[in-house]
Formats: sequence, structure tokens, C-alpha cells
Amino acid sequence: MAKYKVVITARSFGKADEKAYDCLREAGCEWIKLEESDGPLEDQLKDAIRDADALIAGLEDIGADIIGQAKRLKVISRYGVGYDKVDLNAAKEKGIQVTITPGANGDSVADLAVALMLDVARNVTIMDSSIKSRSQRRPQGLEMYEKTLGIIGAGRIGQGVGRRCRGFNMKILAYDVFEDPSFKEETGAEYVDLDTLLREADFITVHSPLTEETHNMISSEQFKIMKKDAILVNTARGGVIDEEALYEALKSGEIRGAALDATVDEPPYGSPLMNCENCILTPHAGAGTREASSKMSLMAAQNAVCVLEGKECRFNVAK
Repeated sequence: MAKYKVVITARSFGKADEKAYDCLREAGCEWIKLEESDGPLEDQLKDAIRDADALIAGLEDIGADIIGQAKRLKVISRYGVGYDKVDLNAAKEKGIQVTITPGANGDSVADLAVALMLDVARNVTIMDSSIKSRSQRRPQGLEMYEKTLGIIGAGRIGQGVGRRCRGFNMKILAYDVFEDPSFKEETGAEYVDLDTLLREADFITVHSPLTEETHNMISSEQFKIMKKDAILVNTARGGVIDEEALYEALKSGEIRGAALDATVDEPPYGSPLMNCENCILTPHAGAGTREASSKMSLMAAQNAVCVLEGKECRFNVAK
């Protein structure tokens, strides 16, 4: 008989290889993986979580109503680094640990951020659509080479973008609470205040968590500061950018273009940004690589097992 029951909602968990499932199996876990094709995930989760010992969670909301259904839950192991959709207070009240997988998807997200910059700058998506609709267009683009990159949130992923962009011989500006001397020495990055970064950067990449302080940190006033040809990319969290203000900035030509892998509503089907040709929207797929899936799956499984076995998990955020 299994020692523990694990509920899994993270969509790509274990799809790259069997390492994560081997980890659970070796710890004496049985598991159930919830699929959206079987009905509303929230309804399934409220039922499945009642007798679960661990939850390996994706991007869905884990609110007090869901946590309240749990009778013996010990850990919510987030498949990723964001935990703004988990009610930490409700988890703490029930003695449930919340863990994350920092660093596991960093390279994949950094790759996508650079890909989105290039796409917007060179109108790749626009030209692809025009060719496929048999109306060939060659809109004028921008070069990334020797431009200025602004990194908002220069942690692991932000620094990864900076390192990649050094290959384009870009000047790097960074805005972060903490300065990393080794990153400055390696890339020549200059740490500046937010207004300076917004004013001087040609490409701006966002890697900040969503907090009360960062909510809508880029809004109407910030767009007024940016260059007319500025390109804004967000692969972090929806809500850091004021999407209504972004829509107005894109439509009026205050900035050249944007690409969002993270939006307030996911998917953003009701957003006016859906109608902006100069805004690329992707389905929060920054971690959507085989390598990231393997690393995040294994790490999420290891975090869950660590807590279940009564050990201290160093990636616990609900202490």
C-alpha cells in the first residue's frame, strides 16, 4: 500500500521523461494527474485534494476554498517559481508548506525572451501571417545589434537574457533591488533607476515577481518615458504591466511593439491586445521545453518528497 497520495495538476509534469515519477515511486507515493479534458480543474481539485498528502501544482489558483478542502495535505509543490496564485496565509494556517523550483526553467524562459524581442523587432509573426494569407508584406524592422537592453528584475532569468544579448554587443541596463557584482563584471551591466532604464533602453525585458509593489509598475506614465521605437517583453507575470495602458501605448504609437508570454487573464481572449498587430501573445510557455520540463518535474517531485518525509526543504516559501 502506498505511503502517500500525490495530486498533480501541472500540465507538462513528467512528460519529458520518467525521472520525476521514479522519484515519487521510490518514496512510496501513488499519484493522480488531473486533466482539463476531464472537466473544470477547480472542481476536480476540490474533490481530489481531500485525502491528498501532496499537491504538485501548475498555474491554477490555489485559494483558501481549495486549501480548506484538504484534510491531510502537507505540501503544495509549485511547478515553477511563481507562487502568487497560492493563498500563503491559508496554507500557513493549516501548516502546509509551499515550495517552488527556482532555476529549473531559467534557460528556457531566457531563450524565449530573446526570441520574442527578435520576433517583434523583425516582424517575423506579421510576415508569416501575411505570406500564409497570400498577401506578401515586408514591414520595416529594427536591428538588435549594439542596441541597449533594459532588464527589469535582474535575477537568474534576467541575467540569462543579459548574457545572451551580449552576443548582440548590446549595452545592458539593470533595475533590481540587489546588485550582483559578478554580473556587472561579466557583462558590463549598469544598475540604474527604473526611469533611467525606461528612458534609455531600446529593448525592455521584464522578470519581476508580481507583488503589491510591482503591480502595474509599468503603466501610462512609464510608457510616456520610453523611446518611440521601444520594444517591451514580459515573460514573468501578468499584472506587472498595466495592459490597458499598454494597449493605448501600442495603438497611439508611443512604443513600437510588445510581446507578452504572461498576461493578467490566461488565456487573454477578452483582451484588446488580441487586436494589436504589434503585440505578440504566447500562452505562458516560457518553460515549454523538454529540458525545463524534465528539470522542473524532478525538482517539484523532490520538493514534495522532502516535505512528506519530514525533512526541511530549502525551497519552502511559506515558512
